[in-house]
Amino acid sequence: MTTHTYKIHGMDCAEEVAVLKRELGPLVTSEDNLRFDLLQGRLIVVSDEPAGTIRAAIGKTGMRAVPWEDHVRESRSESVVGYWTTHGREVMCIASGVCLIAAFVAQIANLGLRVAVIQTDVDGYSAVTTFLLAVATLTGAWYVIPKAWYALRSLRPDINLLMVVAITGAIILGEWFEAAMVSFLFSLALLLESWSVGRARRAISSLMDMAPDTARYRPTGEIATEFHEGPVGEVPVGSTVSVLPGERVPLDGVVTRGATSINQAPITGESVPVPKSEGDEVYAGTINNEGSLEFRSTKAAEDSSLARIIRMVEEAQSRRAPAEQWVERFARYYTPAMMILAVLVAVVPPLLGLTAWGVSVYQALVLLVIACPCALVISTPVSIVAGLTRAARAGVLIKGGAYLEMPAQLKAIAMDKTGTLTLGEPRVQRVIPLNGHSAEELLSMAAGIESLSRHPVAEAVVRHARDEQVAFSPAESYHAIEGKGAEARIGDRVYWIGSHRLLRERGHDDDTANEHATAIEDAGHTVVMLGTEAHICGLIAVADEVRAESRDAVDALKRAGVEHIIMITGDNERTARELAAAVGVDEFYAEQLPQDKVARLREIVDRHGATAMVGDGVNDAPAMAASSLAIAMGAAGSDAAIETADVALMSDDLSKVPWLVEHSRRTVRIIRQNVVIALGLKVVVFALALAGWATLWLAILADMGASLIVIFNGLRLLSTRE
Repeated sequence: MTTHTYKIHGMDCAEEVAVLKRELGPLVTSEDNLRFDLLQGRLIVVSDEPAGTIRAAIGKTGMRAVPWEDHVRESRSESVVGYWTTHGREVMCIASGVCLIAAFVAQIANLGLRVAVIQTDVDGYSAVTTFLLAVATLTGAWYVIPKAWYALRSLRPDINLLMVVAITGAIILGEWFEAAMVSFLFSLALLLESWSVGRARRAISSLMDMAPDTARYRPTGEIATEFHEGPVGEVPVGSTVSVLPGERVPLDGVVTRGATSINQAPITGESVPVPKSEGDEVYAGTINNEGSLEFRSTKAAEDSSLARIIRMVEEAQSRRAPAEQWVERFARYYTPAMMILAVLVAVVPPLLGLTAWGVSVYQALVLLVIACPCALVISTPVSIVAGLTRAARAGVLIKGGAYLEMPAQLKAIAMDKTGTLTLGEPRVQRVIPLNGHSAEELLSMAAGIESLSRHPVAEAVVRHARDEQVAFSPAESYHAIEGKGAEARIGDRVYWIGSHRLLRERGHDDDTANEHATAIEDAGHTVVMLGTEAHICGLIAVADEVRAESRDAVDALKRAGVEHIIMITGDNERTARELAAAVGVDEFYAEQLPQDKVARLREIVDRHGATAMVGDGVNDAPAMAASSLAIAMGAAGSDAAIETADVALMSDDLSKVPWLVEHSRRTVRIIRQNVVIALGLKVVVFALALAGWATLWLAILADMGASLIVIFNGLRLLSTRE
């Protein structure tokens, strides 16, 4: 299959997206092969059909498809075509408004102010006034007429058809000023809607502006000490990059020289600068504070953490929230229902002798304008996009609208212990040799086995051996025992290393080892035992430090209304109990193997309903998959964590979880407000229309007012004041 990417001129809201789906659906094997980026007006089609067939199908909808590369070239061009591509809608809207004002001025000059205001039928118009009104009507409806024709031809009435019918009816009734006014105001409403989408698009684009366009670099292997300066996109991976104080880091990389502090807020949302020295990671778009540094680039510009954030936010728009899906289904039935009602209002009263035909038809046209669901349709996408963008700025990457709404519904949150509630950097507290072994010998053998593992406890043992300058060599024939430990060969003997539980499973009955293990676990530490088939060689006590913000984060989640906070860990019962008491979780499950965690998550979901799982996104991936919402911590620089989770916290800050819940609830609250406003204003004007007190221009003003209110209400989510 071939991937086609187009700029769709005329795709401004979810209504057009629905139209394109209907037309292009038969050309693709799955709806997943149609991806819409409403902010950029971009459509990606994966299909076996030739490009000409796809563009022809899009053309039938009244919209125009331009290959994305051509669009980028046109938009950058200073030619008339480039200008029209970017500003055509504004030009036609302004032309409509200018002609409308000119027609009114001409009418005043012809009839006088009082008569011009009262008389709006065509009989009193001069040729100039009639021409100006016709031009105002045509230019205002310029972008609407092709879409209305498609809706009529396919017998699928939509917003555009409602407006064209209302304008045509007003012209037939001789209400030229009202026809021109409706045409201009609807054009203005669409322009404002397009502006609101552009406002959200600029908010996302501002993220990309955080990364500099150029970098000072020295390619790998180059001996010269001078740095080249060139475009970021041309810097080879592995190059040495120089960053001066006050400059932004251009690429992701690892510090090779220098020490400084870096403001990582654009990526992780951390408010406090983070110290950086040799061996630490840096991310594109972050700000170097006081010291010069050099780093080795580890990713190309298009694969940096910042670029990935922007890409994920843009892709998230295609994953529609439940509220968006509900609004789309509602509009699908609402619009034709309103057209049927308008026909009844136009026909029934005159047939019953209640009103004149002209009056009834005019009231029906007013109802058509009121029925326009534009404010309702635009209310949800603008709120969702603003919510996603605000979260990205805070260092919280949300994969789509559905995942933005889910935190507001959470009844329970399950958390992994290591790296989530704790720092994930355990340290050796004690080394207890037994059965004739020395502490140095015990540590050397343990480090030799653990050097082949990436578990945080294993890394703590290896790190301690190096700190104590104890020599060790990697063991041979290493074999992991899932969730319990490992075994390997050192010399001519097989050793096993693992938890207290592994000791019992091996059938050893060593009272001294058991006493030491119990004392270590009572202190809230993790026990690492080393032994052979013959005896226990010794024990190592390891402890992980609790995050400073863990207790506050758990309390904040409870205040936010999350009813159950649960800790799930593979650690021993005593350690888990002590940590659970320290951070204030409601319940905990200890000594859980990976498959146990999955089963436990399913039980929690069945018992409590919507449940999130917070973990590192890699080791906890199976349990995350069993939850209602997967949240990965510390995802900056980790492709796996971002790909695994529904929500990725770019920093290791656990306080972002209650922030996410509150942000989700605020987003849902604003969406509900918008739906009530959009429908409520229509009900009011609808009642006025039935009473004969509403006019066409008043109806379109009310609709435009509703659109403006919901747009600005949704854009409030971009604010940092929450």
